Amino acid sequence: MTVARVVAVAPGSPASTAGICPGDDLLAVNGELVRDVIRYQVQADEACVELDVQRGGLEQHVVVEKDAGEPLGIELSAAVFDQVRTCDNHCPFCFIFQLPPGMRRSLYLRDDDYRLSFLYGNFTTLTRFTEADLERVVTEGLSPLYVSIHATDPIVRAQLLRNRRGAVSLRWLTALLDAGVTVHGQVVVCPGLNDGAALDDTLLGVLDRYPALATVAVVPVGVAVHSREDSLRAHTPDEAQRVLDQVAAWQARFVAALGRRVVFAADEYYLLAGRPFPDADAYDGFEQHENGIGMARTFLADAEAALAGRPGPGTGPRAGFFAWVDGAPPDGYRAPRSTPRPASDAAPAPVGIVTGEYGAAVLAPLLPALTRHAGVPVRVVPVTNRYFGGNIAVTGLLTGADVAAALEGEPAGHRYLLPDVVLSRDRFLDDRTVEDLPRPVELVATDGASLVAALP
Repeated sequence: MTVARVVAVAPGSPASTAGICPGDDLLAVNGELVRDVIRYQVQADEACVELDVQRGGLEQHVVVEKDAGEPLGIELSAAVFDQVRTCDNHCPFCFIFQLPPGMRRSLYLRDDDYRLSFLYGNFTTLTRFTEADLERVVTEGLSPLYVSIHATDPIVRAQLLRNRRGAVSLRWLTALLDAGVTVHGQVVVCPGLNDGAALDDTLLGVLDRYPALATVAVVPVGVAVHSREDSLRAHTPDEAQRVLDQVAAWQARFVAALGRRVVFAADEYYLLAGRPFPDADAYDGFEQHENGIGMARTFLADAEAALAGRPGPGTGPRAGFFAWVDGAPPDGYRAPRSTPRPASDAAPAPVGIVTGEYGAAVLAPLLPALTRHAGVPVRVVPVTNRYFGGNIAVTGLLTGADVAAALEGEPAGHRYLLPDVVLSRDRFLDDRTVEDLPRPVELVATDGASLVAALP
């Protein structure tokens, strides 16, 4: 069992007043062993909180008096303390299997834990879900959850998960939906495995057996150069066109049957197919924004609104693919992207926006308007993802090494804006920091309004 260690205490908070210190091990809250931050938060919301802590090998009992619902002010070292439930599937498209060696250990953990689904939006296959898990989800209101569907045909799903339990584990999806739990689904489409007729069959299965699903994201498989799966390959532009046509046809069927679109295609499909993004109202509230569904549209809408001096739609936090692995801070238990860094006070200078190849494609139409707004040339500095290679082109998976390579030949004296989604606790995926880059950068929150605000 992992220790629930206190890594930070907010100054002046009830926990600080009671004498709780960083480095304390939290053993129990109100007499209950600390399993995860979900139960911790429930217990810590009480007006009187009894903490059993261990400091220097000695156990202490601390009573904290505060207002009900007032935060204790404690930041814990992780989200789960009774061991993360790991994944026993062997999906050929699993991105964790495609990671190169040498990254920090936490990135290689393949979880299939419904608690991380609730806390961070991680997708779970439900192959390790149990009756006890269902009871807890329902009684504690752990909603929404995010479920990897991939296929609704039992045989195809078992083959995709390479786990015979994959054929029957969607029975838990039925149970969750019947209990009124909000569930968002995902289908990772792999050419030759679950595309074409198999994708049609999957979406028919959703309409027939899981109509209460809130949304279903259709996303393309990511294939890194480190993949060892011969059957795995990226989509071609023509295949991306066909997937978009299928999604559009199924949206019309869902609207006719249920009054809502339900299924949405990832932004990557539109970029690969060379099609414009749908209007904002076509995303029904952007409920899978952090899964890359409508992220480009909201970014453009936010930027255009900021340029016009009016508020944009906004969508909340940008978590990033690996946001959960290194900690559980109190602000929604999402790993902070980075420490804010003030903009330069120097004279106006040309601006380079450092971003991935997909980000560069999204930003390109905005550059003339951004240049007019800034009064200086604004350009993109596209970063090729050589670390992962393959078709990995999203900004959130850029490493310090690739950003450094892109900046190496850039002129000194320019301003370089770097989206904070590339960092988690001030570190890139390869453990480098912005101090390792050959040019100074200014960190900017990953939304259109923040980008406009960062310009002169």
